[in-house]
Amino acid sequence: MARRARRTPLEKCQDELLEVQASIRQYEDCLETLREREKELQGQIMMEKFKEVNELLEVQNMSLDDLKELLAAEGKSVQIA
Repeated sequence: MARRARRTPLEKCQDELLEVQASIRQYEDCLETLREREKELQGQIMMEKFKEVNELLEVQNMSLDDLKELLAAEGKSVQIA
């Protein structure tokens, strides 16, 4: 059986470079997927917060306009103080 020729340092470096580049592509793909998931979760969190506010308004028998007026009045009183 014939022996394979030894790889040169250049060939070793080129092979390692290809592996590193492949790893970088893989991590970039993972980061992109994670960033998309992050945005989805932030949207879900925001929706849950809106649901909580809406439920509170219903319990207090208030409309969105009532809440706006209340917050505006509170903001004015804080600015005066």
